[in-house]
Amino acid sequence: MRRWKLFAALFAVAVLATMGWQSARRAAYASMPAVELRAGDTAPIASPQHADAIAQARALAKQWVGERGYVGLGIAVGIKGEIVWSEGFGHADLEQQVPVTRDTKFRIGSVSKSVTAAALGVLYEQGKLDLDAPVQRYVPSFPDKGKPVTVRQVAGHLAGLRHYKGDEFLIARRYSSVTESLDIFKDDPLVFDPGMRYGYSSYGWNLLSAVVEGASGQSFLDYMNASVFARLGLKNTMADENDKIISHRTRFYQRDSAGAVSNAPYVDNSYKWAGGGFLSTMDDLVRFGSAHLQPGFLKAETLAVLFTSQKTSAGELTNYGIGWSVRNDDKGRRTISHSGGSVGGTTMLLIYPESGIVVAMAVNMSSARLGGGSAAQIAELLMK
Repeated sequence: MRRWKLFAALFAVAVLATMGWQSARRAAYASMPAVELRAGDTAPIASPQHADAIAQARALAKQWVGERGYVGLGIAVGIKGEIVWSEGFGHADLEQQVPVTRDTKFRIGSVSKSVTAAALGVLYEQGKLDLDAPVQRYVPSFPDKGKPVTVRQVAGHLAGLRHYKGDEFLIARRYSSVTESLDIFKDDPLVFDPGMRYGYSSYGWNLLSAVVEGASGQSFLDYMNASVFARLGLKNTMADENDKIISHRTRFYQRDSAGAVSNAPYVDNSYKWAGGGFLSTMDDLVRFGSAHLQPGFLKAETLAVLFTSQKTSAGELTNYGIGWSVRNDDKGRRTISHSGGSVGGTTMLLIYPESGIVVAMAVNMSSARLGGGSAAQIAELLMK
């Protein structure tokens, strides 16, 4: 009997202790901040008004993933400022079987140039940037090249600055500032006289990021965050910083000549934020493109400056304005666009200004078959 009473007493103590621990745990959980569920952000958007066109576009997307071997694909379409379709296909992470969603952040490569062009536009409107001034006005440390090199020429790939060479596309070291990244090319001679011809140069946009710093008095990334991303509500557009935990950042892949998929090489894009170093979602890219459909974020005059093809010194059109490719499609419709190729990323941003259609597409693979033609196919369906 005594043993039974002792056991009962010990059991009661254990129960009371457990109840006390459970009460403490409940109290601790109750004091924790509520977690915001974001499932609605990741779910596809499909406007009922465009149901037939979206169904056809979705079928195309699935076909491309299968036939072209994309690991993951993100697509978003806006019409006159409203996102009418946004969806992910395939995987953001093959190993963990994480699907691409609307929250997936892709490397956007040279579409970063269009994003940086918006900062040039803001500074231009504020009277802080003279597009026809020599770059040394804003970056005094940049060496004189014997002939004037203007901001406008650099922004239109007319300056004669060189592009990547060797394995520079695979740079993996961390650069602490945009001015440090100028060391890669600043002492090299021009490849042609300024204005003579069009010569694509991502390094020109390294120089322009330093121009932004000189004109604004802020670091490049701080200025982009405050004057472009925050103003346009681009909460998912940012620098691809390797040392930061960035939610929903995709993994990066490549495919060899035999068709085998592997992880893309490790790179550090701190050497080229302005020309190829940003991450974004397709929703954000559509918002960004839509902000350029009409005056508002930028004035009509500024949009015209960005979207008007520059000319060589001989008067030949380059089909490139400031950070944007400017062309007419095969039906004579004006298009404003930029493609992007990065290690582990291929992107396209296409705008039809007159119809108000903006298409953003990205694949988390190097050198994926994704050009203006794919985006144009999607746009064509929505224009019918």
